[in-house]
Amino acid sequence: MEKSKILYAEDDETIAFLIQDSLENHYDISCYRDGKSALEAFSKENFDICLLDIMMPELNGFELAERIREKNTEIPIIFISAKALKEDRIKGLKIGADDYLVKPFSIEELILKIEVFLRRSKKTNTVPSKFKVGKYTFDPKNYTLQNAENIITLTQRESDLLFYFIRNKNTVLKRQDILKAIWGEDDYFMGRSLDVFISRLRKVLAAEENIVIENLHGIGFRFSEK
Repeated sequence: MEKSKILYAEDDETIAFLIQDSLENHYDISCYRDGKSALEAFSKENFDICLLDIMMPELNGFELAERIREKNTEIPIIFISAKALKEDRIKGLKIGADDYLVKPFSIEELILKIEVFLRRSKKTNTVPSKFKVGKYTFDPKNYTLQNAENIITLTQRESDLLFYFIRNKNTVLKRQDILKAIWGEDDYFMGRSLDVFISRLRKVLAAEENIVIENLHGIGFRFSEK
């Protein structure tokens, strides 16, 4: 079986060696020591997932993620960084990252997160249906919302969340159930991530007056169409 391809950007030689050495038996991993060379490689090759450090020369991880998102809105991006501030995590998610791991972390945890995103990518390829969301047609396979005027391409997280809402329309959804279904776990940081992605979906669907993502204080959310 062909190995999944990982783009890994990390300027610390020791950390890069350890992670690459630990992952290369599982994946086809290519390591780059600065954001510029990583972006050049991304422009020339096809990758399945990106692992990005933040503090790098040429282009830092945030800048690199933004450039990657300009080229591809679907590929999963995981930040792996020593920057543990909440503000850095939220910034990474707003840029379009799907997850954020703070150093130090275990290789087992990293592999689990990589596998979660790779499985989700494969699952979206098996979803045959399209769904009406107001005036839009939602295509989970291609992460798109399309109406007569334009096409909006969602990130994988946005698409996963919208798909979950659609499948549970008009139902009260507890925060912990959403987190476990989409993120695989329930903790404070993941909860903040959920809020970020719901805010994104609300902005995307702002013109759809009949679509409501209701915040139920202390409980969770309800997605409904009037």
